[in-house]
Amino acid sequence: MLTRRLIACLDVRAGRVVKGVQFVGLRDVGDPVELAMRYEAEGADEIVYLDISASAEERATLLDLARRTAEHLFIPLTIGGGIRTVDDVAAALRAGADKVGLNSAAVRRPEVLNEGADRFGAQCIVASIDAKWDDGRFRVYTHGGQTPTELEAVAWAAECAQRGAGEILLTSIDRDGARDGYDLALTRAVADAVPVPVIASGGAGSAAHVCAALTTGKADAALVAGILHDNVMTVAALKQAMRAAGLAVREAA
Repeated sequence: MLTRRLIACLDVRAGRVVKGVQFVGLRDVGDPVELAMRYEAEGADEIVYLDISASAEERATLLDLARRTAEHLFIPLTIGGGIRTVDDVAAALRAGADKVGLNSAAVRRPEVLNEGADRFGAQCIVASIDAKWDDGRFRVYTHGGQTPTELEAVAWAAECAQRGAGEILLTSIDRDGARDGYDLALTRAVADAVPVPVIASGGAGSAAHVCAALTTGKADAALVAGILHDNVMTVAALKQAMRAAGLAVREAA
């Protein structure tokens, strides 16, 4: 039986972890390396760093952060934000990332997904999709959730997988930071449409929400952030709830 993953997400700005609601109202919540190590020790299956401002200077900082984190971390590390080209993907992988998330760059030039998968393997390429319910459909947004596109999220996810993305990181902008549960309809629709793993993101407020994303939502993994940073829940407690719900999970080292 395949294990279901619990992934800790750290939004990074200027070398610090921040958290907001619906991508705004950001506040400082700690040092990324310290938090990554703590979540790994508690049993997190993976860590995701997202550079939410993606200026050239801070992208360099994030690569340095990846190097420092990789020295301590033994679980997979994904880096996203400001990755524009295959050379950027290569730089992130050399810095210690196991996977690289592509969002705005993939929308602007979808071929980057093909190129990344061809050069590094699909397992390294994560299509990061930010979606919001808008005018009767799930519209894809770019640039940190600020720029609407004409893309529909389910169709775009299917194209990303067809182009070589080995995983879909699916964030509901409507639910981000609200802690009232993942968007199960969105998650389930994408999971049904793609042949690759789907990570549910946006809305985790309890262990029940995580379990719902992995069962009703058909996600392969659940991403959590604020409830960990604010000590509402621990990774260990979430993993225990997953076990109690009958989900196969990896045991902490």
